[in-house]
Amino acid sequence: MAVRRVCVFCGSRQGHDSRHLRHGADLGRLLAEAGLQIVYGGGGVGIMGVVADSAIGAGGYVTGVIPSFLAAREHSHPGVSRLIETPDMHTRRMTMYENADAFVSLPGGIGTLEEIVEVVSWITLDIHTKPVILVDSAYWSPFLVLLGHMDDHGFSHRSLRDCVDVVDEPADAVARLVAGIS
Repeated sequence: MAVRRVCVFCGSRQGHDSRHLRHGADLGRLLAEAGLQIVYGGGGVGIMGVVADSAIGAGGYVTGVIPSFLAAREHSHPGVSRLIETPDMHTRRMTMYENADAFVSLPGGIGTLEEIVEVVSWITLDIHTKPVILVDSAYWSPFLVLLGHMDDHGFSHRSLRDCVDVVDEPADAVARLVAGIS
């Protein structure tokens, strides 16, 4: 399946490491330059805002999906190509899923983790086979250890660790998406 629309999961905060913001800017720009549309959480702050700003600046098409109660708190991005406001978080995640051919996650907090865990869970339930790529192996290494721990203890019928691809740089993620390999 060709990837045309990429859902980007990432933090609504900047984090403490400037690398995270650089990765956000690089990912947004590179996806746009590759002609891939972005679907993301709709916020104009944190890494989310940086991804959107960068993609928009590079001429990309960006769809933001944000629940009504967060629209004011996270400051919906005013420059997105399309903004979808949902009634709640569950509808937000389903809308993001339905509008994406692949998932790329930059660092983030508990909400980002929840989004990744859900799409990985759906792979194990044979709901989808869409690529899931995590950018920044140093950040994601504890999560990968946890997935391996669950595998080692027999809590999945397939390798959870094999459900995600991990790269260090946004360029690597975009190259894999463009090549159709994850």
